[in-house]
Amino acid sequence: MLEKFFQLKANNTRIQTEVLAGITTFIAGMYIIIVNPAILVDAGIPYSASLTATVVLSALTTIGMGLYAKNPILMAPGMGINAYFTYTVVQVMGVDPHIALGAIFWSGIVFILLSVFNIRTHIIQAIPKTIRIAGAVGIGLFIALIGLVNSGFIVAKAPLTGVGEINAMTATFLLGLLISIVLLVKKSKGAFIIGIVITTLLAWPIGRWYGDASAVNHGLKTLINWDGFYAAPDFSWFFKMEILKALKYTYIPVIFTLLFVDMFDSITTFVGVAEAGNLKDNNGDPRNIKQSMIVDGFATFLGSIFGTSPGTAYIESAAGIHEGGRTGLTAVVAGLLFLPFMFFSPLAELVPSIATAPVLVLVGVFMAGPLNKIQWQNLEEAIPAFLTIVLIPLTYSLTQGLVYGLLSYTLIKLVRGKANEIPVGLYFIDISALLMLGVEYGII
Repeated sequence: MLEKFFQLKANNTRIQTEVLAGITTFIAGMYIIIVNPAILVDAGIPYSASLTATVVLSALTTIGMGLYAKNPILMAPGMGINAYFTYTVVQVMGVDPHIALGAIFWSGIVFILLSVFNIRTHIIQAIPKTIRIAGAVGIGLFIALIGLVNSGFIVAKAPLTGVGEINAMTATFLLGLLISIVLLVKKSKGAFIIGIVITTLLAWPIGRWYGDASAVNHGLKTLINWDGFYAAPDFSWFFKMEILKALKYTYIPVIFTLLFVDMFDSITTFVGVAEAGNLKDNNGDPRNIKQSMIVDGFATFLGSIFGTSPGTAYIESAAGIHEGGRTGLTAVVAGLLFLPFMFFSPLAELVPSIATAPVLVLVGVFMAGPLNKIQWQNLEEAIPAFLTIVLIPLTYSLTQGLVYGLLSYTLIKLVRGKANEIPVGLYFIDISALLMLGVEYGII
């Protein structure tokens, strides 16, 4: 039954491989269970309520991605857009969180309509091949940077960043990275999971027997802070969004910005992961992209209903893909693994970010694979690609990297008198990007 539904043989995979990939994907992205509530609490949403919303949204939409779109993609509340929701929309703009959730509701509705009528698919098809490749590489660098920062190996240091101190944290990370590298080059089955488990065990004594994790652990000395198994779910913020109030003229820019930040993030992720994992159809586009976009739209819509920021595709999906995940079964397994945490959320703290850091760094290696496909000798292709690659990690934003890469591509083609080489859909993307930047920078 599973073989027929997910077409495992046609995708050159097995149930065991898909399950292992699903577990890997979940572990790489499970930090969102703890991190998202920690951010949304600053928006006035109770920690327990946003944790429940995070788990339910991640489980349902990831399973939906597997069953409907049949892609091995993890869905969860997006990092970056949750910070925008909290610190810009609620705190700086002073929007009531209930109304802000209403804005997410309407952006989700538009998102779904764009997907159902295939507009988002046409948008993706309008993205030049060089930007698609650059997006995959940029995401790889971004993932690696996240791992290096989470471990404390890369820190803020004059003039910008630098290597942190060699202490218990960084030494444990480097040892975990070394072990993971050895497992990978020896082609050990489940190398990522084994590496995560070993690094977790190595990290447990930090703050108990030796070392101090305060610098990268919210000021807490002990790295793994766990208090029991059970925590009751909290549904108090389900259906608390203010739909009608969010339609006031004042909040239209909020809806617009949430829509396009979410859209560009998801497009960059789908294109990048598909490029790096070769999950493409016969036309070279991301596989089952329309279905994937519809699920992504519902992830935004449902986020407002459950009481959390928009859900989106996760770049950590690349970890499971490079563990062998090729079908929606990987996503179904990852989604199911979220469900127990609705009742046993303290268990999520048993795997610290330092344990997944080595895996994220090594995923960056795989995602850099398409780099040689960029025509570096052709500046019309090389400059937009380079901007995309470097701006994604340096701005800590998939959206910023994609936007400036596309804008520069269009500008260069126009200056060179090659307007006929610019897809019509790219003009729509450029105009939308400029409007989004105008709102974000306060010009509009």
